[in-house]
Amino acid sequence: MGVTIESSVWEPSPFLYIFIFLSCFFSIFLLPSKSSSSSSSSSLFDHSNSSSFIPFQRNFLLLFSLASVMEGLWSVFGEYELVYYGVAKEQMMLLLCAGFSAALFVGSFLGMISDLIGQKKVCLIFFILHLFVGVWKSITAHPSVWVANICLSLASSIFSFNFETWVAIEHEKQGQRQDILSDTFWLMTFFESASLIGGQVLANWLVGIDVKKGVVPSSTASVFLSILGIICVSRGWTENPKMAFDDYRTSFFTYIFGDKRIWLLVLAQACLQFSIALFWILWAPTLVADGREVHLGLIFPSLLGARMLGSTVFPWLISGPSSFRTEDCLLYAFVVLGFVFSIIAYDYQEIGILVALFCLFHACVGLILPSLARLRTMYVPNELRGGMISLSLAPANAAILLFLLLRGFYRNIENAAMVAFAALGLFIAAGCMHVLKRWGKQPYQNWHKL
Repeated sequence: MGVTIESSVWEPSPFLYIFIFLSCFFSIFLLPSKSSSSSSSSSLFDHSNSSSFIPFQRNFLLLFSLASVMEGLWSVFGEYELVYYGVAKEQMMLLLCAGFSAALFVGSFLGMISDLIGQKKVCLIFFILHLFVGVWKSITAHPSVWVANICLSLASSIFSFNFETWVAIEHEKQGQRQDILSDTFWLMTFFESASLIGGQVLANWLVGIDVKKGVVPSSTASVFLSILGIICVSRGWTENPKMAFDDYRTSFFTYIFGDKRIWLLVLAQACLQFSIALFWILWAPTLVADGREVHLGLIFPSLLGARMLGSTVFPWLISGPSSFRTEDCLLYAFVVLGFVFSIIAYDYQEIGILVALFCLFHACVGLILPSLARLRTMYVPNELRGGMISLSLAPANAAILLFLLLRGFYRNIENAAMVAFAALGLFIAAGCMHVLKRWGKQPYQNWHKL
């Protein structure tokens, strides 16, 4: 008589999605600032009384959502493509190293280029990179993953700084209040997370049309979205002339390298980016480490939904009835993230607890991202903002590349040790926020004219 072994399949409860959706809805709908200004706002996401800024904000969020969908499309489809072509684990590691190397040695300078030639032109480069990858994958086969991976890594680097810099400069140009820009920051995080979910849905639908031909429909969709983005950017906005290279270099050394408070922001941003990148590399292996089957496609939306929920908490803490200092919010959020990664590093194996920790991680990330953007507005000149953000990404990319080499090729470090290192970095980021609060400006005033 044979022994039947039942496979254990874990998937999140449907009530989790309902809880996240309702929490996001009520968090936005019950915002004190919205309830008090409902007479002057025509829709839920209008946060400005300026007739000129509202159209820009709507068009910008639409363009930003389009770019986020493209990022989400390739993040999901890229994994499917590697499996479809039968790429070995060692080759996947090489692809990751190539991508992070490109982000480190080229992407670190793209922010400065953006400041010098303009965010609109760099945004066009973002969509052109995606267009090139889409066309390349449509006409070639397996070897294209190398070129595509490098191009998409550069596009992701542009995505991380260019849109934030663009909206900050446009906000300053139109003379809007500071709270309006803060609202735009959390809306960007909210729409980015929602669009990444949309990108996952689109990728799964395209692959499901014909599994054997899933490469072509996804590439075609990327080409279409890229062309749409290029048209929107080309016909949408105009930019003011940028400063000369010599003036930019002098200003960068004076305001960025010469200000210890900005170095604290750089370190905190680097620690956060390192933890996020490490999470997306290790979250799936961590969940399936005990051998049970897990529906990762059902967990992914819950993580991004938690980030959406975290972003809606930001306006409550910053501009609600009992507003807090941004540094205090970041300090506590970084401490929570540090403890989350510490528990994960302990090699905890219960999937339900791990998913809860992952959701808590992303909820805190959803709060941290607009908070750091708000602090950058206070301390970093907008003309140097792109260069400062790309500079912040360089240490994170270097650390990830180092750990990939140690783990993938030399086998000198385990996953738990990398997570523990990320936890240490998050506690350091919390310390940076404590020091920044002591060194910060009193009262809250940035160097820009408000």
